[in-house]
Amino acid sequence: MNLSRFPRRRYTEGHTPLEFLPRFTEAVGGPNIYIKRDDLLGLTSGGNKTRKLEFLVADAMAQGADTLITCGAVQSNHCRLTLAAAVKEGLKCRLVLEERVPGSYNPEASGNNFLFNLLGVEKITVVPAGTNMAEAMGKVAEELAADGRRGYVIPGGGSNAIGATGYVACAQEIQQQLFEKGLDIHQLCVASGSSGTHAGLLTGFIGCNLNIPVVGVGVSRDPEDQDPIVHQVALETAERLGMKQDISRESVVTFGDYWRPKYSVPNAKMVEAVTMMARTEGILLDPVYTGKAVAGLIGLCRKGYFKKGENVLYVHTGGSPALYAYTRPILGLEEVAE
Repeated sequence: MNLSRFPRRRYTEGHTPLEFLPRFTEAVGGPNIYIKRDDLLGLTSGGNKTRKLEFLVADAMAQGADTLITCGAVQSNHCRLTLAAAVKEGLKCRLVLEERVPGSYNPEASGNNFLFNLLGVEKITVVPAGTNMAEAMGKVAEELAADGRRGYVIPGGGSNAIGATGYVACAQEIQQQLFEKGLDIHQLCVASGSSGTHAGLLTGFIGCNLNIPVVGVGVSRDPEDQDPIVHQVALETAERLGMKQDISRESVVTFGDYWRPKYSVPNAKMVEAVTMMARTEGILLDPVYTGKAVAGLIGLCRKGYFKKGENVLYVHTGGSPALYAYTRPILGLEEVAE
């Protein structure tokens, strides 16, 4: 796959590390766990959206945009990184935040809310749960156009075929690292939310003939709802790349048992995962995405889905700034759901 024909900005120097986690492996008592450190990607505090934004922002600049518009939840890592990319490029940025949990937005909160203000967001619009986010962002673009400006709308999570191309590039990067390390990975595990990361990795692995299953842990939906979304983005990404390989519906695998009671609401399995990763490897997870995804990784190891003797690669998609908005449940000072 020749990705060099697509416009791209570069926000990270070199490859992110691919490391073995010996103490975490011992703690889960199962397969050998490796980690791809995409929490160390460029832009403010890193995370998987950086890879997507390399292609999305390049497209925005090619279209002459002066303002990036995107959306997310009130502690959105994607919004933080989109804003950071705008700062890097000398663009403005406007955010539409969805209160998926009523009353949860606090402009004075820590975590990403603090960083939105520190980075100089131009305007934040807060909307209630269930709002049509595409329409809400479209209204922001219309406001800008009325002032003679040009906005570029980036979907939630940067999850379209352009953004997912960033994780096709990541699949190529992983392929090179595995070759250089002489490492045979049996399965890959990743958080599956807006789906661009999951779909991009799946498309890239199939396009590179890696024959490594990609297993997603849903952070907001069960498989019957999540799998079709991942599959559709993967198909659109493959079409954009001109891939000849088929991406079957059966190649999309997700588990939905670890995100409840609601998106972004803490649970005990997440707290265990965040604590275990911090105390065995000194690596921070976030409570909304990676904490619940690693809870799924741990659960699937304990259930024998990931088997002893296998090599499993977990892709760390970042998000640690959001951790600081959830200190009480993480420290056991606030009751969480089982």
